Amino acid sequence: MRIDIVTVLPELIKSPFEASILKRAIDKGLVEVHLHNLRDYASNRYKQVDDYAFGGGAGMVLMPEPLDRCLADLSSAREYDEIIYMTPDGKRLNQQMANRLSLKENLLIVCGHYKGIDQRIRDLWVTKEISIGDYVLSGGELGAAVLSDAIIRLIPGVLNDETSALTDTFQDNLLAPPVYTRPREFKGMDVPEVLLSGDFNKIEAWREAEAYRRTQELRPDLLDPREESNLD
Repeated sequence: MRIDIVTVLPELIKSPFEASILKRAIDKGLVEVHLHNLRDYASNRYKQVDDYAFGGGAGMVLMPEPLDRCLADLSSAREYDEIIYMTPDGKRLNQQMANRLSLKENLLIVCGHYKGIDQRIRDLWVTKEISIGDYVLSGGELGAAVLSDAIIRLIPGVLNDETSALTDTFQDNLLAPPVYTRPREFKGMDVPEVLLSGDFNKIEAWREAEAYRRTQELRPDLLDPREESNLD
């Protein structure tokens, strides 16, 4: 898989890809991540990529020309399965969306900044708009890092345990069950006996029951069939 990220602040998004699981995935050649500085596509010597919004109001807007040049340049080299814009008014990222995107070959992520990007770029280029939550960040860089992490960890070979991602929270719309490790007793609290039984069937039944109980208690909305889905 290849992920291209367009940003006005590449230094803000570098570090997530330079450590831990994401770095190992890149080093193994399982994914390529390329950062593109939008200012490289500015047309003036001041590298200006933003301007005031028509109609007035606070905040600056990323201009269409640099973005159009950047997206045209990147798209001339390869065909993207999705051109994604990180925005608070996009579809809310969930595990099912991450699962589907992990099957793609080429993704391009556009990070907004200031008050966002010119609507005409959204109309001309963007194929999917994604939000990581109902709040506003200073820019799309952190959202792009979250989205990339959620996708990359699902690629076969990235995690040491191939089944790990399949048992994560939100797979099957359930929260993960409680987990325990050594020591067996800690401050008067014991590990549930079933986990020490060695009976795989009983352990799996306990985990399923706990996952359902925790979901019902903490996130009952995940069990509601009327809850909005993010299907393509």
